[in-house]
Amino acid sequence: MKFNFKIALTTPEVEGCLIIPVVAKSLTGVGKLLDEAYDGILSSFAEDLEEGVGSTVLVRRIGEGKVILISAGEDATLSRKDFSQLATTAFATAKSIKADVVTSWLNEVAVEGGQEENIHLQTLAVHDVHYEFSMRKAKTTASKTVITFGVDLLAQGKKGVASATAIANGIALARDLGNMPANICTPTYIGQKAKEVSSKLGITTQVMGLKQITALKMGSFLAVAQGSDQEPKFIVMQYKGGKANAKPIVLVGKGITFDSGGISIKPAGTMDEMKFDMCGAASVIGAISALAEMKAKVNVIAVVPTCENMLSGGATRPGDIVTTMSGQTVEILNTDAEGRLILCDALTYVKRFNPAVVVDVATLTGACAAALGSVHTGLFTTDDELALKILAAGKIVNDTCWRMPMDDDYKASLKSTFADISNLGSGAGATTAALFLAKFTEDYKWAHLDIAGTAWKSKASTGRPVPLLVQFVLSHV
Repeated sequence: MKFNFKIALTTPEVEGCLIIPVVAKSLTGVGKLLDEAYDGILSSFAEDLEEGVGSTVLVRRIGEGKVILISAGEDATLSRKDFSQLATTAFATAKSIKADVVTSWLNEVAVEGGQEENIHLQTLAVHDVHYEFSMRKAKTTASKTVITFGVDLLAQGKKGVASATAIANGIALARDLGNMPANICTPTYIGQKAKEVSSKLGITTQVMGLKQITALKMGSFLAVAQGSDQEPKFIVMQYKGGKANAKPIVLVGKGITFDSGGISIKPAGTMDEMKFDMCGAASVIGAISALAEMKAKVNVIAVVPTCENMLSGGATRPGDIVTTMSGQTVEILNTDAEGRLILCDALTYVKRFNPAVVVDVATLTGACAAALGSVHTGLFTTDDELALKILAAGKIVNDTCWRMPMDDDYKASLKSTFADISNLGSGAGATTAALFLAKFTEDYKWAHLDIAGTAWKSKASTGRPVPLLVQFVLSHV
């Protein structure tokens, strides 16, 4: 959905819907002016607000419009997280009363990062609140929602809207891809969507099919794909916004468009959610799109191995041994541990780019979801400096990670009697999966993000970790 955002030094006229912050139950700035103009009506309603951040009271009729009063806590400056929640609540309230002309005075709330960050977070909140995905018949009427931000510094306000809109578009793209049913969002569809996005944003994209993947000797990737009638695709998207000689940051996303588990078939109860097994792919496509839209001065490559994991007469069996692109052999003990099998060939492939750093993103293990729930993404790396950078990026944008162990003591369970390595460890499933991937990343800096618990919630894609990835990349500019 597109919005008509306006950045202006507006006068405090009451029309449409106004959002007015209340700090420590006191009106300031525009709120105080309006309260004086309307005989103290706003201050009388402000008394009903609860303490803390995010309590709201709706004044349904004042002048020619309505006013949403929202408590902004007691502190002089809000954290990004608290302000983001405040803005989301405010715009959700405006949406609930079907307000299509909204003027926000939340710029009067001090937030970490200053005025530009204030408007940035408000813009993200608007997009998040209004995001919708449906396969029902499309509505023919376009959005008429007008959002006006009252600001003191016009240039900073405009920058905040522009950066947030690019990120919001990337998040929406990732959510759309994740929410799309697997009969539509096939590997071919993802390749087409990547090409479509690239043509608009100046990204160079190559979509390789079965013949090219075979020529690359990606035996592990092909083993997963061989049980499906859908042709696998290997997608490489390159955005060159930095210096010509600057090493790229490479983002690798797992793209299993449907994961039946293969011969090691999954339980039926929640198998419909296995359309989300390509959310790693969706997030790296969304992230590179956002970075290209904001014209970030950095070189970024998104790499997506994508296929279905199905069971058929041609499907891989438990006990099969395959040869990866790296030449290492893998004994497949469980066909439902397939994400690492497609990622290992992609991680071998990206060595050719001489990357500054590689981050792979995958809905890899139920074990990580069990350990961290839907709050934190699992972060795996042996590089302490890299871990700190990713953790810091996540904290800034409230798309947080938790660092998980990668001790050598866990490696023993990946030993195979017949091959170089097996695709399944015993216990500590998230860690052994990461250690499997680490075998293919020894030539560059690397981190693994397990988003099995954070990529979707309540049967809907979250768009995570697009904000984290974008912030991490921007920290290298």
